[in-house]
Amino acid sequence: MDNKTSLFSTERVETSFLFIFIPTLLLVVVVISYKRLEFKRDRRVTLPPGPTPMPIFGCLFQMIKNKPRFRWIDQVMDELNTEIACIRIGGVHLIPVRSPELAREFLKKQDAIFSSRPYCMSGRISSKGYLTAILSPLGDQWKKMRRVLATEVLSMAKHRWFHDKRAEEADHLVHYVFNLSQNSSTNGMVNVRNVAQHYCGNVIRRLVFNKRFFGKGMEDGGPGLEEEEHVQGLFTILAYLYGFGIADYIPWLEVFDFDGYKRILKKAYENVTKYQDPEIDERVQMWNNGMKGKEEDILDVLINLKDDSLANNPLLTIEEIKAQITEIMIATVDNPSNAIEWAIAEMINQPDIFHKAHKELDDVVGRDRLVQESDLSKLNFVKACAREAFRLHPVAPFNVPHVSTKDTIVSGYFIPKDSHVLLSRPGLGRNPRVWNEPLKYMPERHIHDHDDASDVVLGDTELNMLSFSTGRRGCAGVLLGSTITTMLLARLIHGFTWNAPNGVPKIDLAESKGDLFLAKPLLALAKPRLNASAYKQL
Repeated sequence: MDNKTSLFSTERVETSFLFIFIPTLLLVVVVISYKRLEFKRDRRVTLPPGPTPMPIFGCLFQMIKNKPRFRWIDQVMDELNTEIACIRIGGVHLIPVRSPELAREFLKKQDAIFSSRPYCMSGRISSKGYLTAILSPLGDQWKKMRRVLATEVLSMAKHRWFHDKRAEEADHLVHYVFNLSQNSSTNGMVNVRNVAQHYCGNVIRRLVFNKRFFGKGMEDGGPGLEEEEHVQGLFTILAYLYGFGIADYIPWLEVFDFDGYKRILKKAYENVTKYQDPEIDERVQMWNNGMKGKEEDILDVLINLKDDSLANNPLLTIEEIKAQITEIMIATVDNPSNAIEWAIAEMINQPDIFHKAHKELDDVVGRDRLVQESDLSKLNFVKACAREAFRLHPVAPFNVPHVSTKDTIVSGYFIPKDSHVLLSRPGLGRNPRVWNEPLKYMPERHIHDHDDASDVVLGDTELNMLSFSTGRRGCAGVLLGSTITTMLLARLIHGFTWNAPNGVPKIDLAESKGDLFLAKPLLALAKPRLNASAYKQL
């Protein structure tokens, strides 16, 4: 008994010692490594200005305390009066940037160094373990999926191939809004956010699955419960992907999920894929069984890609197809719908802008038919209205993070390897050094002094604003995104007049505290403005 007691006591002491010694040793190693990094950095150049970080956790507790977290970053930069900062969270250096000149340094001059993506909880969940083109870190998987998107899905040839599907969804948009405008129970009141988001959802579902709805939809042409849940899931993923969750910066805390980000993301991803994945499985089975012999949509294209180096086997696994389709969905719905909701809200408050847009549309298209994609090159002012919405009212506070692959120096500042560079969309688009009256909606600022009808584009490769980014990680879907955006705006303002609800003098343009959307979804009165024959074409 004495020997057993002694043995158990010794084991308890050893166990206690291990529980104390190992964490202490780890702490010492981390602190020494941190000090060595500080010493190394001090001998070279300094980091961009930022709050003083704590050992190990950095500014984690400040980030947790201050919500929404992206506005805390803006506040830090305001207090420091800087266009570039360094905020360390755990072992990650966040480098937010507001300067177009610095943005060009990161994404153009040193693009090769800043072309990776983070390994983190939200990116992993949203890409099925980094299987996709946008969210995958630098490597062979990213190269393969990027090539697939650029050459097989978003090429000019495929854009032309999908024209009729986009045209049908543009017709359906007008049909749906026309029905809403004639609804006596709502007196023609339309939820513009709902219309815009579901138009984008309809377009991309049509291109990917060759169907508008997963279910039956509503009699008036609106989304059904399936589409409501699908689109809501997409926007939830967008809200929490790289949303400054704790586990994205301190991975060993992921198991605790203190802020609930992991649970919310997983649930949203399930709500999206529960509608998509059965469609994909069924289609793969159809091709395997010889029940389908003609490619009709993006899903068919992805299924039939072949790997010539492996005896003509499929290039993509089913899991890669599922992950990439979800990413395509995520990348399509947000930017156009947000920009057009803001544009119409701003234009309602400035009727002279509406008058100019209506005049351009009537001069180019007339009132006997609906505006078509072939008209868009001539609609310079309409495109300027959309571009101005991208500038002033971006959909997200930052772009997808660019991760540095090695230590480097940018504009005299030391940028450590694995830093997350975050270009501030509002910081660039509302920069007073670049834009005159930056907080005023003025589409005319994008019209140059000549009559080149194709002059206005929605992107900006000089990064004075950030809509589609640039460089190796620039958006591969610029053409599709620009077409969806411009067509959505053109159809809504060509086909209808829009006014504030009765008794409301102006639309409240307050920005939501938690994101960059309008604080309240835009409700507006819509009335048909074309000749009756134009609507009968539907």
